Amino acid sequence: MTRVVIVGAGISGLATAYAVEQLAKESALEVETLVVEKQQRTGGKIWSIQEEGFLCEWGPNGFLDSKPMTLDLCQQLGISDQLLRSDDNARKRFIYSEKTLHQLPENGPSFLKSKLISWPGKLRLACEPLVSKRTDPSDETLAEFGRRRLGSEALNKLIAPMVSGIFAGDPETMSVKSCFPRIYQLEQEYGGLIKAMVMLAKKKRTEQKAGKVVASAAGPGGVLTSFKQGIQQLSDGAQAALCGELKTGSAVLKIEQKQDGFLLQLESGEQLEADIVVTAAPSYAVAGMLEESNGKAAEILRQIPYATMNVVCFGYPREQIDFDLNGFGYLTPKAEGRNTLGTLWDSSIFPNRAPEGHVLLRSMMGGATNMAAIDLSEDEVRARTMADLRQIMGIRAEPEFVRIFRHSHAIPQYTRGHAARLLALDAALDANPGLLLTGNAFFGVGLNDCVNASNLTAAKVIEQLKKR
Repeated sequence: MTRVVIVGAGISGLATAYAVEQLAKESALEVETLVVEKQQRTGGKIWSIQEEGFLCEWGPNGFLDSKPMTLDLCQQLGISDQLLRSDDNARKRFIYSEKTLHQLPENGPSFLKSKLISWPGKLRLACEPLVSKRTDPSDETLAEFGRRRLGSEALNKLIAPMVSGIFAGDPETMSVKSCFPRIYQLEQEYGGLIKAMVMLAKKKRTEQKAGKVVASAAGPGGVLTSFKQGIQQLSDGAQAALCGELKTGSAVLKIEQKQDGFLLQLESGEQLEADIVVTAAPSYAVAGMLEESNGKAAEILRQIPYATMNVVCFGYPREQIDFDLNGFGYLTPKAEGRNTLGTLWDSSIFPNRAPEGHVLLRSMMGGATNMAAIDLSEDEVRARTMADLRQIMGIRAEPEFVRIFRHSHAIPQYTRGHAARLLALDAALDANPGLLLTGNAFFGVGLNDCVNASNLTAAKVIEQLKKR
């Protein structure tokens, strides 16, 4: 019996273990899986907390249904009947700029009418097809890309808030190639973004006429999707479907390479043997595990920074909020000088997130541009969040329900040179055959990205086992 040990029981670890088990069955391989998790609970940053009738998401609140990997996993786990797609009104998203909430334009005419971007800014955007394709092979930051192709105003009011909403990141440091590979590819293939949109729209119409079902090719698209009882139903479902062993409350201190496999040293003093090891823990944690056996890999893993984040959940009686909550929420550009990155109107996105007659708002504070926010006191976090809600939404009432969740390592940052670091990491890991890394620190931070990476990693595990 071959033993595969997966370190980390977030969605990446759980999905990898499940995929290994399923692929092993299909290949008639005798494989024993063991998932080892430092915390007492599974799910990693997926955690749906229900208190006083409110459902607060500790971390991510869903995934987009435009890609098949997570939906396929739900089907395999038998939990598709619990899926919950966001309200159509949640498509309305806003940017707070110059003391006003502006709805993000959804088409050309609404863009022309929008006051979010000034007319000089719109003209600069319209000149995007005239900008030459970049041929310099060096890694370009999102800020450099945005200024070059779209102009400074579009960078500050559109790109930067989007980057903070997805990565809690700073566009001045983040790699466009690693954060948004599709956008990078569109410029390389079509020479520009507007040219790409025109060509892809034409291709889509042609394929639709031919009877093909096609998704939006230019952007992420899709509908935000979760579950009736919160996104934790995904990780709980994956855990329940596992056949192998699960050890929680077991921190891995060290992974040692042996001639015939690996030896894992746990904090408890226990030792585990493995034929193949998959790490699905944060990169900085994996660095500590590999310090003695592969110092070069550990050094590279430590070069992947993480942004901090405070997640602030406020619950109010609906009658105390004199504001139209018909939408997804808003993001705040850094130039506005506010305390929070934005606020999601959670009870407008999904039902059952607040008691009858109440609303739930979830604000984000911190990120790569405000790392010190993690050290603020509870009272200060609450006061600063309330100040933003008062300024932006006119909310003067005290919240009836308050929960603050702190993430000292919230989201990995794909900074300039990220792709080169991953290549160097692959080369360093040649010294540890049978050791594979997965998780959100490498090829995407979203749930779809994590599930996709888990499937690819599981396929590599089976490939290696077949060669033995």
